[in-house]
Amino acid sequence: MSEIKVRTAQPEDEDAIVKALCEALDETGLFEPDEKLIRLCIKPFLNLDNGIIGVIGDTNIEAMIMLSVSTYWYSDAAFLEEYVTFVRTDYRAAKGGRARKLVEFAKRAAEKLGLPLLIGILSNERTVAKTKLYQRHLGNPAGAFFLYGGSTSAKNMVH
Repeated sequence: MSEIKVRTAQPEDEDAIVKALCEALDETGLFEPDEKLIRLCIKPFLNLDNGIIGVIGDTNIEAMIMLSVSTYWYSDAAFLEEYVTFVRTDYRAAKGGRARKLVEFAKRAAEKLGLPLLIGILSNERTVAKTKLYQRHLGNPAGAFFLYGGSTSAKNMVH
């Protein structure tokens, strides 16, 4: 088996990324995804315009992480914000540590930019395992998310 590597997504990866994002949102999204809005959102990331997408795989995206240079409403200080980290179901138990590789990619991007990294978990599935992975690689959490009146799965999306 060759070593698993995270590469920077390119504009030609758009269709494969949209497909992977739709899968991710079917699994953990709070709202029904709109493919047109997804495409509008990711175009700047694919051109390294205040964001980056790291992917594992070529035409078949096995895993991905989407990161944006963001600010909070009360400051102009920038940070690197994780939008989504996703490993396709078929690759979660496979050797290679894809989720770990994506976290390492995010850390390197933050270090290269000299920005703090904000990464979190908004999911009702395997939250404990995901939290443990992040704690091993990022340290103690800086808070928690709570969701009242909704659920993070396609079956329970708010419309």
